[in-house]
Amino acid sequence: MSIIQLDHVSVTFKRKKEEDVKAVQDVTLHIEKGDIYGIVGFSGAGKSTLVRTINLLQKPSAGSVTVDGVEFVKDGKQVISEKDLRAHRRKIGMIFQQFNLLNETTVIENIAFALKHSGLSDEDLEAKCRKLLKLVDLEDKAEAYPAQLSGGQQQRVAIARALANDPDILLSDEATSALDPQTTIQILDLLKKLNKELGLTIVLITHEMDAVKKVANKVAVMENGKVIEKGNLREVFLHPQKELTQKFVGGSLQVVDTLKGLDITLHENEALYQLVYNLNNVEKSIIIELYRQLGVEASMLYGNVEILADEPVGTLLITAKGDADQQKATVKFLNEQGVTVTELDERGNRL
Repeated sequence: MSIIQLDHVSVTFKRKKEEDVKAVQDVTLHIEKGDIYGIVGFSGAGKSTLVRTINLLQKPSAGSVTVDGVEFVKDGKQVISEKDLRAHRRKIGMIFQQFNLLNETTVIENIAFALKHSGLSDEDLEAKCRKLLKLVDLEDKAEAYPAQLSGGQQQRVAIARALANDPDILLSDEATSALDPQTTIQILDLLKKLNKELGLTIVLITHEMDAVKKVANKVAVMENGKVIEKGNLREVFLHPQKELTQKFVGGSLQVVDTLKGLDITLHENEALYQLVYNLNNVEKSIIIELYRQLGVEASMLYGNVEILADEPVGTLLITAKGDADQQKATVKFLNEQGVTVTELDERGNRL
């Protein structure tokens, strides 16, 4: 069952003396209850604008928005009252790159601020705040002030505050972008824990593909306001269809950097391939099998293994020597082994 339905959503910003900006263009996404849905793309792709249409912090110019069976927008027009919208927004938590904490109040007061209209007694309010702090592993920081905390701890406070009203949905808008790699992993692990323990549906907006690989089960790739590819994480990454997705997949951005460092030159009858495959499905050495079965000599320039949706995924960058028929046979053989093959030029551009 889809808890979030975005149908043909567009957002256009009108400008008086300049051309209108089409930030989101005809996007349709259906997010199932319990998903961790990653929406990825480079800066300016329209990710943040799109996610803000879910709780109408950004009203769409066209399309429909339905959340947990309640229609918010139909054909570009808001159909829910502001009073009802406020009530439904309490079931949609949101965290940001900037933690947006109140610096002059303590950690526990920051969380309590989100519950000021809850009607809870002072005793119940404190008990709930401390329960939330325990959930995010900050029990001992209740009386501290934000300035006394690390960036990761501040983000944990922001997450606890976002959970104060027991939301069904958590929107994470570049929430790990300001954090160092180790802290990022800790926050992502926390989000995965909350997804499992609370049944939270999480929408993860990021330009960091590693974040999506670590926790998401589904993914959409955005470019210039459009979703260019979407689906099950494993399928999208093992069988990418679009060039931008291929740049993100299986360490291929590192592949490009590797090529720059190597400064290689391809000789006659030599081709450069990026291979992406599930290690569970490829039992024998690909390079050895290429030579054994086709007589094609292959040299490995780069190799990487990542865990994707709890499965190991490998990336290889190889050169293969052979005439046109052998190169065609190489691609056919690799595809038959379940390997996604992308031919590249010396600079890492897709051919």
